[in-house]
Amino acid sequence: MPGTIRERMEEREKEYLSPYAALSICSKGREREEAECDIRPVFQRDRDRILHCKAFRRLKQKTQVFLQPKGDHYRTRLTHTLEVSQNARTIAKALRLNEDLVEAIALGHDLGHTPFGHAGERALNSVFHFAHNEQSVRVVERLERQGRGLNLTWEVRDGIRNHKTSGTPHTLEGQVLRLSDKIAYINHDIDDAMRGGVLTEEMIPKEIRRTLGDSGKRRLDTMVHDVIVHSMDRPEIAMSAEVGQAMGDLRKFMFSNVYMNPKAKGEEDKAVHLIRQLYEYYIEHLELLPNQFLEALERQGEEKEQVVCDYIAGMTDNYAVKKYEEYFMPEAWKN
Repeated sequence: MPGTIRERMEEREKEYLSPYAALSICSKGREREEAECDIRPVFQRDRDRILHCKAFRRLKQKTQVFLQPKGDHYRTRLTHTLEVSQNARTIAKALRLNEDLVEAIALGHDLGHTPFGHAGERALNSVFHFAHNEQSVRVVERLERQGRGLNLTWEVRDGIRNHKTSGTPHTLEGQVLRLSDKIAYINHDIDDAMRGGVLTEEMIPKEIRRTLGDSGKRRLDTMVHDVIVHSMDRPEIAMSAEVGQAMGDLRKFMFSNVYMNPKAKGEEDKAVHLIRQLYEYYIEHLELLPNQFLEALERQGEEKEQVVCDYIAGMTDNYAVKKYEEYFMPEAWKN
């Protein structure tokens, strides 16, 4: 019999999980070797590290879709992350996949997202190559713990890197996360858009509602069930052609009616300008960067453009506004 609690849990995974699941004991490991925990398997340990890191806590003050919404019930990047995690765990549990792995990927997938949502991402990408999935990997590999990183397993980092539509995760748990992310943001962005007066249920095309359902609850239920039914005991995660097409059509509808809607996104040009101004200012005043980032320049030989992006991408919405006011607004105009 295995001796430690961790070893017993690893044995249970072998007995219970699907033959297509990623077993903790079969992980490709970490970049730096570590002694094993006597209680937690490796993916559970990774999940805990992400949950306790600073970048995770900052997600609570980062925009999801609506910039500075009037009300407490709109999603933030943190609540989006939690909804993704819940969808992914539901699917993984039903398919007998590794819940610890899928949850770790879910909690870490947006750690590198900028302030002001995709507007901030576009702003940084316009001045220096930037993609939030790659930045999320950079956060866990290089930026957390004062530059030491979280030293996560290969499988978690792979899932984080490949969670975007164009990605190809190497585990089924990563595939679950990639689909769960879309399911979450499409459904909760509809809810937020309705709360903001940008969208009504009747505006959603009838054909989409006929396939997916005529409420947020029904649509979410349809999508999650469809993924489970069409992925059961298979070496890939998939949707039926009908539901997959309807979800794709709904996503296109959201881009046309919400993501590009002036009422929802009208403030984004200001956010883009703010981020670009901060970037240009820090490029000219590197001495204003915190010590961790200065050390990356001096000791690690990082490009200054990358280091400035690292610092700005880590900011919350509120902190970015605060620094902008500090550098560009006269004292008499503040507040």
